[in-house]
Amino acid sequence: MYVQQLEPVADSLGLSALVATLPLLTVLVLLGAVRVRAHRAGLIGLAVAVLVAWLAYGMPLGQTASSAAQGALFGLFPILWIVVNALWVYRMTVRTRHFDILRRSFGRLSDDPRVQALVVAFCFGALLEALAGFGAPVAISAVMLVALGFDPVRAAVVALVANTAPVAFGAMGTPVVTLAQVTGLPLDTVATVVGRQTPLLALVVPLLLVWLVDGRRGLRETWVPALACGCAFAVAQFAASNYVSAQLADIGAALAGAGALMAVPHARKPAAEPVRATVLTGVRGDDLDHDDPRPEVLRAYAPYALIVAVFSLAQIPAVKEVLAKATRTFDWPFLNVGGPSGDPVGGNVFSLPLVATGGTLVLLAGVGTAAVIGVHARVAVREWAATVHELRFAILTVTSVLALAYVMNLSGQAATIGHYVAAAGAGLAFLSPVLGWFGVAVTGSDTSANALFGALQVTAAQQSGLSPELLAAANSSGGVLGKMISPQNLTIACAAVGLAGKEGDLLRKVLPWSLGLLLVMCLIVVGQSTAVLGWMLP
Repeated sequence: MYVQQLEPVADSLGLSALVATLPLLTVLVLLGAVRVRAHRAGLIGLAVAVLVAWLAYGMPLGQTASSAAQGALFGLFPILWIVVNALWVYRMTVRTRHFDILRRSFGRLSDDPRVQALVVAFCFGALLEALAGFGAPVAISAVMLVALGFDPVRAAVVALVANTAPVAFGAMGTPVVTLAQVTGLPLDTVATVVGRQTPLLALVVPLLLVWLVDGRRGLRETWVPALACGCAFAVAQFAASNYVSAQLADIGAALAGAGALMAVPHARKPAAEPVRATVLTGVRGDDLDHDDPRPEVLRAYAPYALIVAVFSLAQIPAVKEVLAKATRTFDWPFLNVGGPSGDPVGGNVFSLPLVATGGTLVLLAGVGTAAVIGVHARVAVREWAATVHELRFAILTVTSVLALAYVMNLSGQAATIGHYVAAAGAGLAFLSPVLGWFGVAVTGSDTSANALFGALQVTAAQQSGLSPELLAAANSSGGVLGKMISPQNLTIACAAVGLAGKEGDLLRKVLPWSLGLLLVMCLIVVGQSTAVLGWMLP
């Protein structure tokens, strides 16, 4: 058995923590300063993590490689298994033009551009985040807003800011699933705490969006539908994450938010011409006035209805029990690791949920989607392969980052950093969301930030006497606010609306909102760590 050491370098916790941070510093510097592409930075960071584990911590090279292999497999399945299948469903709707029908349907819900921003960027963007994540919501929402007549810069800013509240439960709960896996905390517990933090953002973001679209006038005239949308979203996200399923949290929230928005009579009133003249300063799509047959409109909504139906069925206790029977749990080969106390760690055992996982359920919904919207089996398979090819660099990035995280966690590097950071004491509650925010700002992914810093947060919490569940959740909740300023998301937004090279301009517009909302989240977490808001936690 390899037993983790906390002070392997000169018997000094400080020096050991400094060496242990080398893999993280390598990734962050390569991404943020050198501007190396994410998959290359991940691979180089993984190499550094392996060297530190082997040379500084004395972890046998075979066990180090086995740790990296386990992390890479977890990155492929279930994490990327979800993303690939979700984007496959989207690609099929684009191929059959049903996505265009959906876009026109949204445009007809209201002709008020402020309400359209809520429908497209906040509600539909949240649904896309729930199904796919990884930049898809920003790109698709921004393109739809431009087609509705928004100025490209305004469309990009709105799409970026809207992509916050749903991120922690995006891609069928991938970030919280990853967080639970790397920290060893129960998924239900982690999702419950996150579900008592991010819904508070949902109350604010819709109001912020109407401000971004039309300033004070927008807030004054459309605060009622914006608040109704945010409240419904927040309540549904809280209820689903706490009492139903983390995978369904964003789907239920997106649908509830859209339903509440359309239920407000004010949201369906025609917008005044001065509003349209000052807000819709872009070029409106030529096909928006095209009438679509009702059966085709229903088909356009069918993929999302199918996903909701499949996931809802999977939550029925009897069905859930049947699906869980296909899960395989086994001792991971060539790995025998003990914690600092000598007790075996959870990473020695690996669980493979073959059917009871979001990716497989989305695949089943995708098969149904192909049948409903008329995609031939051969074409559907070709689209799936094209999706994998399109995501090849993202696949390499996620697998390398997860491999790096597993090496750091199993070798003891994360534990060393956690013990050192614990010296911050009560200040950890304030700094915890900042660490998640920084991780997402650099990596562009709440999943990656949770993989990198999740175990560190838990170790630091245990050493400082704070709740491990609270700080782990704060890593994810703070991280969602870094997504709008991440280089990857800024690049995606610029490319989507034809603003290549203008990433700096977008950054200057969204950075103040990112920092302001981060401060709010830090204060929430500090309050939850004390008696002030401690009653909010389970």
